[in-house]
Amino acid sequence: MRKYADCPGVVRDFLSYHENIKAQSPRTIAEYHLDLRMFLRFMKLMRSGQSLGVAFDTVDIRDIDLDFVASITTSDVYEFLSWLANDRTTDPDAPQSDRGISATSRARKLSALKSFYKYLTVRTKQIDENPVADLEYPKLRRSLPKYLTLEQSAALLNAVSGPNEKRDYAILMIFLSCGIRRSELVGLNISDIYEDRLRVVGKGNKERFVYFGTPCRKAIDDYLVERNKKVLTDNRALFGSRNGQRISVTAVHRLVKKALLQAGLDADQFSAHKLRHTAATLMLSGGVDVKTVQDVLGHENLNTTQIYTHIESTELKIAAEASPIAQLTKKDE
Repeated sequence: MRKYADCPGVVRDFLSYHENIKAQSPRTIAEYHLDLRMFLRFMKLMRSGQSLGVAFDTVDIRDIDLDFVASITTSDVYEFLSWLANDRTTDPDAPQSDRGISATSRARKLSALKSFYKYLTVRTKQIDENPVADLEYPKLRRSLPKYLTLEQSAALLNAVSGPNEKRDYAILMIFLSCGIRRSELVGLNISDIYEDRLRVVGKGNKERFVYFGTPCRKAIDDYLVERNKKVLTDNRALFGSRNGQRISVTAVHRLVKKALLQAGLDADQFSAHKLRHTAATLMLSGGVDVKTVQDVLGHENLNTTQIYTHIESTELKIAAEASPIAQLTKKDE
């Protein structure tokens, strides 16, 4: 944990726990590091009565101990969140109207604090009081995810061409059928393909099986004829690149953009991740319940999946109007 040497031991232990025990992604660990470092710098300056000025990002917090962390109150955390919302800036000359960070960023920092104090109070029982246990997250404005219609999805698949046609078609079919992430697709091995399902390793190294239909199975089989003739540097990999390596996230991004352009779709509006949205949307519109879609996508929280239920509005309206109740009228009408 040398890269986190700018943090006190209690934070390094927390980061090590999430890295080695919880198997969190490097990105998540890095975000925890940045968020907790910012919070403790804020607290040290506040306790010392110093200004939250230009030198904020150079404040040394390595001397902070467990007693200091345990002494932090809910009111202290509220002050931190208020500072984030109204005053946080990397430019000391910025006007007040340009200061503060978004609700999404504040929610991420509060999430880091909640995880940190849960670790200290529940996991390791080093302290008794959790000052953030009952704090609510900032209200977020959630935009509806963009997705391809069924017709656009068909156009995308039909537009695939070129020297890697079978590979690209199989990749797009897996995205649209299974809704897996780009990183999950890149990590697929030949041995992860079963008769009617994929074994996927998702966030936190959690494994799940995702089932697919006959068209997807055919696309994979057609590609495997070609794949079995190639030797890659990592010959376990299901999908390879032109240079004989396991296909990269960047290469997947490019091939999806290319297919979108060939299909006459807006390559700026859609992406590989939007194909994951599309898969979830089409599943729900086809009658799959949201809990099942949660399992397919590998979401830990059902609320994350429920954002896709926006697509049900038209179908629900039709169902409501078709209900016998909708045919009832007052006796005097």
